[in-house]
Amino acid sequence: MISEYEKAKLNMLTDLKLECQHFFEQNGYTLEFGYCELLKDNLSSAKKIFESIKDSDTRAKWALFMISTIEGDIKQYPTYFEIRNFLEIDLNILMNHYKGNFVENIIRYADFMYTINPEVHKFIGRALYNNGYEQQAMFFLERAKNYFYTDPELHYQLAYIYFLNGEYHKAQKSLEDCLNILPEYFPAKNLISKISEIINSNPL
Repeated sequence: MISEYEKAKLNMLTDLKLECQHFFEQNGYTLEFGYCELLKDNLSSAKKIFESIKDSDTRAKWALFMISTIEGDIKQYPTYFEIRNFLEIDLNILMNHYKGNFVENIIRYADFMYTINPEVHKFIGRALYNNGYEQQAMFFLERAKNYFYTDPELHYQLAYIYFLNGEYHKAQKSLEDCLNILPEYFPAKNLISKISEIINSNPL
């Protein structure tokens, strides 16, 4: 049976109903309450909430950095693990709540975050793609390839998008790049086999 916390969290991620915010506030879920304020555009309130727990909650410390990018006033650096663990998740949350202006401001700092975590463009591209922004996603994924070419997962991601779009030769090339880096990468081996069958059965 779903708990009251899980129900409130699901509401926050999908609809941000007022009762879920009240639940977090009244039951001591400070981080979640801060995210509710962020999603309601109450940045000053969100900052105060995150500040109160930043020393004990890594996600709150990350959230403060994220708000600083939204406001264009960076005063602290995120860590490698904060970017890896939270950037893609939070971009998905923001896009789910139609906070395109927040997302645009955050990804303007992609090259800055790259100096801390070289996978950052991949995370951004993946989040954009999963939310239906394919053209913008491909821009960041291609940029990621230029910056961090030795990432086999990145080449596979590009190949899969090409595959879904019917661009089989581009997909094949990306998979070959992936397997040159990691020859035993099973998803790539499986997909390149499927593509070879398609190309061979439709030579023209």
